[in-house]
Amino acid sequence: MSHPRRCDDALYAHFITFSCYHRRRLLDHDQPKRIFLGVLNEVREKFAAKCVGFVLMPDHVHLLIWFPQPGQLSRFVQQLKGRSSMLIKRFLREQLPAYAARIAPDDPVWQVRFHSFEIYSRKKLEEKLNYMHQNPVRAGLVTRTTDWRWSSARWYEQRRTVGIPIEWVN
Repeated sequence: MSHPRRCDDALYAHFITFSCYHRRRLLDHDQPKRIFLGVLNEVREKFAAKCVGFVLMPDHVHLLIWFPQPGQLSRFVQQLKGRSSMLIKRFLREQLPAYAARIAPDDPVWQVRFHSFEIYSRKKLEEKLNYMHQNPVRAGLVTRTTDWRWSSARWYEQRRTVGIPIEWVN
């Protein structure tokens, strides 16, 4: 089985997607989403990365991330998924034990792999940003992108805080 090639040796934005294990809706509740954003902010700071945009869906995540140095994507995602997984599992065990009981203790929160699309142009960056902001609308969760609290759409359209610093890159 061949593995997807990761282009991680140049400076450009990465459009990253990863899903919850077995597409479980582990991000249905607000607290796991808050946990994820907190971990995203910590890992973003550690790597001096810029978050261009994000959307947290009930069963998957989209991120637009830029790094000041090449070669950081895989380590960034590994740390983001590892730390958020541990904290989300703890929350589920302690606060939602009936839900947690339906999940095997050794099941991960996230699927093992992630998808990355490297973005070289402003046009493609705007296209991916719009695509991910429309995700909650397409899923029928809200009628307008700015109604979904768990994305960067409110930052871009209303300059409202979204729980993590959003920065544009050229």
